[in-house]
Amino acid sequence: MKLYTLFFFIFSLTMAASRAQNPYLTTQNEQLKLTPAGASFLAKLPLHCIDVEYPNKTGHTLEAEKDARLSPKELHPSFYGCLDWHSSVHGHWMLVKLLKTFKNLPEEVQIRKTLSESFAADKLQAEADYFVKYALANTFERTYGWAWLLKLDEELATWDDPQGRQWHQNLRPLTQQMLRLWTAFLPKQTYPNRTGVHPNTAFGLVFALDYARTVRNTAFEAQIIQKAKDFYLKNTNAPAFQEPDGSDFLSPSLEVADLMRRILPQAAFVKWFNAFLPVAGLQNVMKMPVVSDRNDMQIVHLDGLSLSRAWCMKGIAKALPANDPRRVSLLRSARKFINTTLPQITNGGYGGEHWLASFAVYALSLD
Repeated sequence: MKLYTLFFFIFSLTMAASRAQNPYLTTQNEQLKLTPAGASFLAKLPLHCIDVEYPNKTGHTLEAEKDARLSPKELHPSFYGCLDWHSSVHGHWMLVKLLKTFKNLPEEVQIRKTLSESFAADKLQAEADYFVKYALANTFERTYGWAWLLKLDEELATWDDPQGRQWHQNLRPLTQQMLRLWTAFLPKQTYPNRTGVHPNTAFGLVFALDYARTVRNTAFEAQIIQKAKDFYLKNTNAPAFQEPDGSDFLSPSLEVADLMRRILPQAAFVKWFNAFLPVAGLQNVMKMPVVSDRNDMQIVHLDGLSLSRAWCMKGIAKALPANDPRRVSLLRSARKFINTTLPQITNGGYGGEHWLASFAVYALSLD
């Protein structure tokens, strides 16, 4: 399919000014591609929050009175900004992705400086030690944050850049903790989480599987594939007609399909998909979510849902035969979701700005 370019206006001098204009130019129903100007625009969002410590939602379970006096930066010296740990991690992933994809970004010097500070060896060792130091930390960010950490490591592992290689090495202790936690958790996870927010099992397994295949960790890959089959292979009639919940940023049904298309041959996937997602459910998840208040930190999740639905629909469409009519419908819906949502990611204040750019870059990176 021919690619058309998504153009962006120059980022205005202040974030507030950017909300007053539509920074995107697009044509209805066109395939979108991120441009250098667009990358520059989006890069500014995590750059404005990676070192912003407050407001903060730490997610830390207090084990003693002294824990209550720890600041976010003391708990997590690398990933303390952008409101919460996982948003900081995928903000870092996004900056790495943009550096890899676009040469000579105007923000490159600032991005490299920011990443160098976050990826300092001693800070990342402290991040890794967190999961050993605290007895109750084994559930911290399970599994959404774990997934994004592996996505970050995957991005660094595939980057031929001197700094990138050093950052990848520095990240290794934390990556090893993620793998330890995940391989210990999967055997005892009896049931999947089918929520539309952070604990969604299928989303986590998607990123974990991509990581395992990229770094050729065949044992981890096999564990993920078996668990995915245990959880979802016999699933039928997903209740997608009931989606979304009011604070969803993931589609429970589409995330499962996005996982299963990675592990099943095409013919087997089509047969499974036909039974899993009936017409009424599929039609429902191709409807744009209504976002009534982007200044509400929970309601603005629905902008993220549009973007995550888009990347799932792209992947599912490509797993279907070329003559399957659902393929065209899914790709058209994905383009519409991206077209509609991109202009909104700076229109709701910090509740969306601290994380939505990462979702946009990921959705646009899947051609």
